[in-house]
Amino acid sequence: MMETEPNTHSVVPNSTEDCPVCLDTIREKKTLKCLHSFCSDCIDSVFKLKPACPICNTYHGVYTGTQPQGTMTVTHSWQGLPGFEHCGSITILYSFQAGIQGPEHPNPGVRYSSTSRTAYLPACEEGEKVLKLLRKAFDRRLTFTIGRSATTGLNNVITWNDIHHKTSMGGGPQCFGYPDPEYLFRVQEELRLKGVTEDD
Repeated sequence: MMETEPNTHSVVPNSTEDCPVCLDTIREKKTLKCLHSFCSDCIDSVFKLKPACPICNTYHGVYTGTQPQGTMTVTHSWQGLPGFEHCGSITILYSFQAGIQGPEHPNPGVRYSSTSRTAYLPACEEGEKVLKLLRKAFDRRLTFTIGRSATTGLNNVITWNDIHHKTSMGGGPQCFGYPDPEYLFRVQEELRLKGVTEDD
């Protein structure tokens, strides 16, 4: 769901290049802030479905997801995480009560059960930055969705929505824990792909 108009770099009446959407010569060229160009009508149609460039997936505007109503509670601890022993840790508790799917969900009117998830971040400068981005993603309803659980195979349940979280303090990446020196950078890229950055 788009809340703002796409940011465009420029609109030019005619062009000699082809539009990546309709594959015809670009008419009323519209160049996005990511510098990809399209027919004005073509990109407007694409943005009605998803406000992202169809070439690089850069979001233009604010995207809101389908996460059900819930809470995100944050606590800080002195306890360090493997690979981040020099600082404390941040614990995030996501909680959702049972409810009924709305029109934006796969099966409107069907119930979903309550759930909670716990995630961990290092309480360093980069970890605090990721925490702010995760809060922004949660507020935009992007962190979770309702669908089929990849873990249990059950349908109509609250599931993660492609923003990976560390749900264990230790055990490494194979156990969804630390140490994982690239995690803070990877999750920022996942957030960027959903339009969540420090700049927006």
